[in-house]
Amino acid sequence: MSSPLTQRRKARELAVQALYQWGMAGQDIASIEAQFYAEHDPEKFDGEYFREALRAVLKNLDEFDDLISAKLDRSLKSLDPVSLAILRLGAFELRDRMDIPFKVVINEGINLSKKFGPTESDKYVNGVLDKLAPELRGPEVQAEKKARDKS
Repeated sequence: MSSPLTQRRKARELAVQALYQWGMAGQDIASIEAQFYAEHDPEKFDGEYFREALRAVLKNLDEFDDLISAKLDRSLKSLDPVSLAILRLGAFELRDRMDIPFKVVINEGINLSKKFGPTESDKYVNGVLDKLAPELRGPEVQAEKKARDKS
């Protein structure tokens, strides 16, 4: 059995793939979710997180898209679909998963972009999530900045 961190990382990868598939094919999310459970060993990923992430992103899609759009230098529609899926997942984690430190959310977004996104998309995803973090995690970001300034 994999470690909880490895299982969470795998769940993030699967969530991005599922969100991408949903965005491209428009297939209903329950079918996509069932397909991912059938194709991947549930012992190797955090199924609870995977399910929560998919459902929360789609339930709050307009809110997450508005948060992301406000930080973009282009239209949401002009983003590549992989980066959009990663940013939606990142917005979900920043807003709804306070148990995940904002630096981890940003770092995981960068890693997902490097793995699945187009060339240089990691820098763009980093920039957008970095702008979103102070809005959604103000106190945590300020505490981190103060700690850094003291050292």
